[in-house]
Amino acid sequence: MIQVENLHKAFGEVRAVDGVSFAARDGEITGLLGPNGAGKTTTLRMLYTLMRPDSGRVLVDGIDSGIDPLAVRKRLGVLPDARGLYKHLTARENIDYFARLQGVPAGVAAHRRDTLIKVLEMRDFVDRRAEGFSQGQRVKTAIARALIHDPKNVILDEPTNGLDVMATRRMRQFMRDLRAEGRCVLFSSHIMQEVAQLCDRIVVIAKGRVVADEPPEALRTQTGESNLEEAFVKIIGSGEGLAA
Repeated sequence: MIQVENLHKAFGEVRAVDGVSFAARDGEITGLLGPNGAGKTTTLRMLYTLMRPDSGRVLVDGIDSGIDPLAVRKRLGVLPDARGLYKHLTARENIDYFARLQGVPAGVAAHRRDTLIKVLEMRDFVDRRAEGFSQGQRVKTAIARALIHDPKNVILDEPTNGLDVMATRRMRQFMRDLRAEGRCVLFSSHIMQEVAQLCDRIVVIAKGRVVADEPPEALRTQTGESNLEEAFVKIIGSGEGLAA
């Protein structure tokens, strides 16, 4: 479980995140949405300890990231906005390297790696160097690398960005599988169809604040819109929050 409590982050005079609070629960997919410049990416970076908040805190399975960031990182699997593969390593070597960084025993790592390669359909490129990978191959490698230590909490920043139709369908099913395993899944997306299909709960950030935190159906009901995209536009456009 990921709990975010009153996060603040400023860059000079700009308040990028201004009191964000929400919870992403185990066995659920939580969507984090917001227009460009809303503070969504900054929030995610604080969640996975790339940035420190000016104030507030992040708890992952009850552990405060400000007190023990290393323990938090061990409980998180992160697909960041920048995929950041080592281009001179193969996909297999990228995964194995992260397993060693996480202290996963070699035998356990090999079993998990082989399982992820099968589930993510990576066999045809797993022993190629990452340089020259397609977007889909980069995303699959980055996800396998993020999950090699079997984290209970998964943060995915636009996981289907740049994928073709079939790869997108497989990625969405993969996220459902993570939820079925009881993991906490937090993901961001600009694709409303994807959000509507996957999310148990949606957190909307605008101007650095949470303006909605509800299940998809509740957002549609409260805005009087049958279409989630129209509900989203109304929420961020009205300036009136629906946060619980």
